[in-house]
Amino acid sequence: MADDNSRLGELLVKEQLITPLQLRRAVDSQRGSGGRLGHELTKLGYIDENELTSFLSKQYGVPSVNLSDIELDPDVLKLLPKEVVTRHQVVPVNRSGSTLIVAMADPSNIFAIDDIKFITKFHIEVVVASEQAIADAIEQYYTSNVSFDEVMMDFDADDEEFDFEQDEEEDINVLDLEKSAGDAPVVKLVNLILLDAIRKNASDIHVEPYEKSMRIRYRIDGVLYEVMKPPLKLKNAIISRFKIMSNLDIAERRLPQDGRIKMKLGRGKEMDFRVSVLPVLWGEKIVLRLLDKSNLQLDMTKLGFESKVLAQYKEMIAKPFGMILITGPTGSGKTTTLYSTLSELNKTTTNICTAEDPVEFNLFGINQVQMHDDIGLNFASSLRSFLRQDPDIIMVGEIRDFETAEIAVKAALTGHLVLSTLHTNDAPSSVSRMLNMGIEPFLVASSVNLIGAQRLARKICKDCREPIDVPRQVLIDLGVPAEQLDDYQVYRGKGCGTCNNTGYKGRIGLYEIMFFNDEIGEFVLNGASTLELKREAIRQGMKTLRMSGIQKIGEGMTSVEEVVRVTAPD
Repeated sequence: MADDNSRLGELLVKEQLITPLQLRRAVDSQRGSGGRLGHELTKLGYIDENELTSFLSKQYGVPSVNLSDIELDPDVLKLLPKEVVTRHQVVPVNRSGSTLIVAMADPSNIFAIDDIKFITKFHIEVVVASEQAIADAIEQYYTSNVSFDEVMMDFDADDEEFDFEQDEEEDINVLDLEKSAGDAPVVKLVNLILLDAIRKNASDIHVEPYEKSMRIRYRIDGVLYEVMKPPLKLKNAIISRFKIMSNLDIAERRLPQDGRIKMKLGRGKEMDFRVSVLPVLWGEKIVLRLLDKSNLQLDMTKLGFESKVLAQYKEMIAKPFGMILITGPTGSGKTTTLYSTLSELNKTTTNICTAEDPVEFNLFGINQVQMHDDIGLNFASSLRSFLRQDPDIIMVGEIRDFETAEIAVKAALTGHLVLSTLHTNDAPSSVSRMLNMGIEPFLVASSVNLIGAQRLARKICKDCREPIDVPRQVLIDLGVPAEQLDDYQVYRGKGCGTCNNTGYKGRIGLYEIMFFNDEIGEFVLNGASTLELKREAIRQGMKTLRMSGIQKIGEGMTSVEEVVRVTAPD
């Protein structure tokens, strides 16, 4: 496969469809994810899927097909079992007499063609389709669409096997818990919860027990939705099943526990779930964070930066030393921004070390260290060790205390580029936070290159987007500049099947980037307040989070409600 991939890359460069630099970056990304080169190139935005498909069609001399435009015949689909289509990433498209037409992303895969010929006893003709289109077709036609209602029918309404008395909860036999957690219907239900969350692109799963009920919620695009309420008698069995899958102690129900689940989804794709168990009043609440590396956005142009700001940002991160701080609440996309920044800086000539708690995604070419506070491996001690590892770039997951801040500042002043995060509401208030930690103003002024605040706003679904009229006064109150009011168009999502009738699909970043120059440094040295810093930064061209949101409303990317939800008025 490596030879096929390298040949494909060379051909695309030769045809000038991609640059040699883009090929190198895609190959590096591919090494980390284990996917195919074509998928990495389209994921990074270097080549359009249709462009790649038509190139492959011309190269191999076979027709191309757009699978999303055709309805596949169920009788033809039955000719190939799910295991075969998943293993070889093929989809049977049509049958004519003794000839079966199959769609493949790699028409040169003779092994797959021979295997299909042997299984079906048909003559095989190949058409080419994009990897994503084939994956979507397999998901649509072959993935089981068992509903929660169907799974719940497997539980006998009169079955007492799962019915533990609440008052005697402490005396539940661990063997009984293990038995009930391993019972087929419970296993099926928990697997369905995990798969359903993956299909709906959820970022978190919440399993919550209450006095007289239990509920499962997914966080999708930053908002929680209730998806089901299992019977209370299944509480212990469901929670124990999650704990067994995470290699946690099911007998310990009084202390918090942390674990991890790794699921194989076919095509060599894996999904990680970070599991947190917390004892609450009526049992244990479980929250699972979904970590899908294939969805990690490493292309900075797609994060939400305005083009001018992105150019300035890239200029700042290209400096050999100094500090880059990204700030915002939990779940605002700080890690994604830092990872995409590191990906941009990741070269064979650069030594990058990161201290993370936890390491969410492993990136090829970057030395990542997982924190373990219980044995003394924290951000401060890791930073000290990094400085003895001949680093060029250091990333610290979070600056929480004076010790970490002091070492990070000294590293930034002694020839290292330091990236980190803070928890503040906006960019200017991060200066006050560092001063409050005990860092001297002259050190802040001389070490910081830029501070960026960010939020994630839900994107309006493209399939059901429609323009709407908004009262002029609402736009004025929102902060839309008076000169833009006449031409300012607002959109909303009506709700459709693509977005589960929410009107939103995906998220976009809103950014407030404060670049440090001599004037801003002077303000910090003179003890300027957060408000004075903010006014000076705006005077020099900084766009606040609200301004960034207003621009994205006008571009039809997000809605007024979303910007009001995630940003404060200026």
